[in-house]
Amino acid sequence: MRLEQDSLGSMELPDDVYYGIQTKRAIDNFSISRDQVGRYTSFISAIAAIKKAAALANAELGRLSPPVCDAIVRAADEVIAGLHVDQFPIDIFQGGGGTPTNMNVNEVIANRATELLIGQKGYAPVHPNTHVNMGQSTNDVIPAAMKMAVYKDIESLIQVLRTTASDLRVKEIEHASTIKIGRTCLQDALPVTFGQVFSGYRALIERQIAEIEEVRLHLLALPLPGTAVGTCFGARPGFSDALYRHLEVVTGIPYRKTDNLFDGLQNADSWMRVSAVLKCVASAYNKIAADLRLMGSGPRAGFNEIVLPAVQPGSSIMPGKINPVIPEMMMQVAFRVFGNDATVSIAADRGELELNVWEGVILHAVDESIRLLVNSIPLFNQRCLFGLQINIEKCRNDARASLALSTVIATLQDYPSACAIAHEAWKTERTIEQVVVANGLMTAEAAQRMLDPLVLSDIEAFDRTVESATADLQQSKRDVD
Repeated sequence: MRLEQDSLGSMELPDDVYYGIQTKRAIDNFSISRDQVGRYTSFISAIAAIKKAAALANAELGRLSPPVCDAIVRAADEVIAGLHVDQFPIDIFQGGGGTPTNMNVNEVIANRATELLIGQKGYAPVHPNTHVNMGQSTNDVIPAAMKMAVYKDIESLIQVLRTTASDLRVKEIEHASTIKIGRTCLQDALPVTFGQVFSGYRALIERQIAEIEEVRLHLLALPLPGTAVGTCFGARPGFSDALYRHLEVVTGIPYRKTDNLFDGLQNADSWMRVSAVLKCVASAYNKIAADLRLMGSGPRAGFNEIVLPAVQPGSSIMPGKINPVIPEMMMQVAFRVFGNDATVSIAADRGELELNVWEGVILHAVDESIRLLVNSIPLFNQRCLFGLQINIEKCRNDARASLALSTVIATLQDYPSACAIAHEAWKTERTIEQVVVANGLMTAEAAQRMLDPLVLSDIEAFDRTVESATADLQQSKRDVD
């Protein structure tokens, strides 16, 4: 055991741990979720990167001796590499605006740096506050590290979405001529192709990518070195420029100082924007999953337009039943992301005076949303979206039977005539094509051409068909004359 002291007193700690007294107090005070900050590897690495860049900047300004700077850098590099994950056992739900987490990292780096210098743990010659935290405060380090972590982690979501959009384009081309009945308000509508449906999904995903990339750029603006309240108190002249110069070398990313440091500490609205785009991604997949769930309903008393991959039995009592479990999984992920967005909105809204202290729950919510989406979307794609089979004949028959095909009559003649045709088709259980031919409005050949669902899904093809039919009619009249 070793004895450590802080402003509240002293405490014994096992000599084999690198964290110190303030970390131990946080362990005792915040045993809430068993969700430890060490699990947030990008976040801890970002804090360590700040400590490394700050040490290099302070050494450049003559505030740290070369041996102490070198030891802090080496210890920080170990943390960045993930060598001490188990040394960050604090619960993510903590008070103090992240002070326990910042001090946890400070203590680990200080103890390890001291060990590197003299062969044993302790805070001489490297102290967690005096040296590791020099020119910094929890209040600027934590929000800065959060931005750095999410900037990195959200890249994986962008890559997943790009793959989805690319695969959807392939699906779009493959089914460019596969017709189905369209539906609005869950009622029969004009026909569309599956290619057009997939194109809508692709455009939706591509828009999410663009919006994430735009929001991501705002994460490059950090509130360092605002220190405690935005005044930069404790950071010496020249520290800011040196810090960002070294931080770019350490991370390979061109982070910059936010335009207003007071704003950077006080306000967390940027997290509302980040969470909003995650919610939009979740909503996009919720829509697609819900659509597939409907189109695959049945198989005998539902839409039965598609057959989703059978990945597991669907009932403990009904043999042969297969449930749309993958879409249902995806939709539940969306529900959770929606809830996380509500959490972020409340936490960001509740900032007070010079600081928003609710970073822990914001990070928890945003991190979980990213992680759930990154893990669930590839599963949804592989085990559902890109493995579905289309009931082509069923879809073609439904499209030809749609009463909405009477829209052709409304376009070529008038709306009342079209209404009468649709009403008659409905009452006599015939198709629009059959009623049109029976009433002498079109020949069987013309009706087959004009009411072809595939033609109706393409306005240019429909216009060409109308022009051709009109030309044929005019030629017939000339032949009679």
